[in-house]
Amino acid sequence: MKILGSKDFGSEDEMRGFRMFKVLKIIVLVALALTVFGFVTEHLWNWLMPAIFGLKTISFLQGLGLVVLSKILLGGFHKHAGGGPRGWKREMGERWARMTPEEREKFRAGMKGRRGCWPGGEGWDARRGGWGPRPEGWGGHSETPATETNRGEGI
Repeated sequence: MKILGSKDFGSEDEMRGFRMFKVLKIIVLVALALTVFGFVTEHLWNWLMPAIFGLKTISFLQGLGLVVLSKILLGGFHKHAGGGPRGWKREMGERWARMTPEEREKFRAGMKGRRGCWPGGEGWDARRGGWGPRPEGWGGHSETPATETNRGEGI
């Protein structure tokens, strides 16, 4: 019996075929991406590195190796989950929903003391480009003149 508005996905054989198509599509896309990145890396290396640093030219396989090495060293092979770079917003929303009103007020009070994190808080004008009040010693600059600390002498 089919419910009005529901999708009929068919038999298990059709689903298995769909999954196999999806896996094949992913394999082809990964192979295509590796080929393109390897080609681009090889040609950029052979164009720039010998002229700038006097290094030898590389082959396509060496360019592909550099792509894989850079992925391991810089990006890793982790699952891209969690909602991307803004996943923290969802996590914070869930955390906020679990807080009691007292915990929320305590959180707000703690955030007001942080620099530029709360409208009307200390440094809020500076965040917008104005010159609001600054806490003592802000920026790590010393109030002692350079002549008293012997800075700049003998250069």
